[in-house]
Amino acid sequence: MTAPTRFASSSAPSHQIIKGTLVSDGEVVEDGLVAIEGDRIAYAGPADGFDAEAFEGFEGAIRLGVPSGSYLIPGLVDVHCHGGNGGDFPGGEEASARRAVDFLHRSGTTTFLASMVTAPREDLLRGIQLYVKLVEEGLVAGIHLEGPFLSHARCGAQNPDYLLDPDLELMNELVGAAAGKLATMTYAPELPGAAGLVDLMTSHGVTPSLGHTDCDDATATASLAAAREGLESAGFDGVSSLPTVTHLFNGMPPMHHRSPGPVAACLRMAQEGKAVVELIADGTHLAPSTVATVFQLVGASNIVLVTDSMAAAGLSDGSYMLGPSPVTVSNGVATLDATGSIAGGTDTLLDVVRKTVAAGVALPDVICSATAVPAAVLGLSDEIGGLRRGLRADVVVTNEDLELTGVMRNGQWLS
Repeated sequence: MTAPTRFASSSAPSHQIIKGTLVSDGEVVEDGLVAIEGDRIAYAGPADGFDAEAFEGFEGAIRLGVPSGSYLIPGLVDVHCHGGNGGDFPGGEEASARRAVDFLHRSGTTTFLASMVTAPREDLLRGIQLYVKLVEEGLVAGIHLEGPFLSHARCGAQNPDYLLDPDLELMNELVGAAAGKLATMTYAPELPGAAGLVDLMTSHGVTPSLGHTDCDDATATASLAAAREGLESAGFDGVSSLPTVTHLFNGMPPMHHRSPGPVAACLRMAQEGKAVVELIADGTHLAPSTVATVFQLVGASNIVLVTDSMAAAGLSDGSYMLGPSPVTVSNGVATLDATGSIAGGTDTLLDVVRKTVAAGVALPDVICSATAVPAAVLGLSDEIGGLRRGLRADVVVTNEDLELTGVMRNGQWLS
């Protein structure tokens, strides 16, 4: 793609037109067009439905040429992401975090939560303070806390030294420090005090995300139902009423026909439209056939594709950190040095999209689960997650193999 390089600066033209195959909101428009005015989408749809003379300012718009067969998709949205390109969100260091932010935006993930991991109170508060700042700068959409109220039995890459039973005093401190920027939090529902924790989260507009749990089917079902009821009754503007499930299958017991555990409950709740499940469809955390099966069972509208990416995303094999824990990446797979547990992902969200399509899931469904559904989880459907008039001008351009050729964020070309 030739145009993005020319306009990858703050001086990008105020009116731009891109033509290609649009994939958004579950639909494919072969001969599509997106018209950009400043940082907003003025039109998105069939090219023959756009009359430049009918849209003020577009008579002399820059028309950006893209190669034949290019896809135009909405900016990708990741609700579970720990970093990339050597940058690490759990560490709470500003230079490292900004490095990750820049990489993620340029890789096509134009909106994401900064995910932290289980750590000492002081580290959590320091990280929260930093990400509040980055949210206010418009670089990050919010904060995701993966812990510390998680199961020891299913801690995965979480440091067991800092795992806690739900502590409402600490939770109030974290919520207060986040100043409304804490979007989601992973918790284990079987821990003592978890019900009160869910009530506290929902009363502050924080979406509970069930995960890193050793609970049974009944406990998972009841907790997700309570979380949903709490979110609905709280009625915060811009907050979804649906709880989520942190990386389904990972960090929880496998489903057994006589002891179904949380997996069966999460699948049922998602199929009923009462919860949204995360899938790390990177070929490491889940087999491709598992990914395809979940899409068939619960539908794309109840799935969010996530990366769970850590600092090594976008880089070669080697030694890295996930918060306080050393990690080794070999053949693209990150594992915790101390235990050998999988320690997050090394793919970008566009990589995950490509692998999910390769698993046999239809492209419109995949794009929906990487854009519209996570946008809804964040309560941002009127701002991001699609190519529609009035939404933020976040556009990812790929070739026919879904390889990145250009990224626009807020009407500005980044790559």
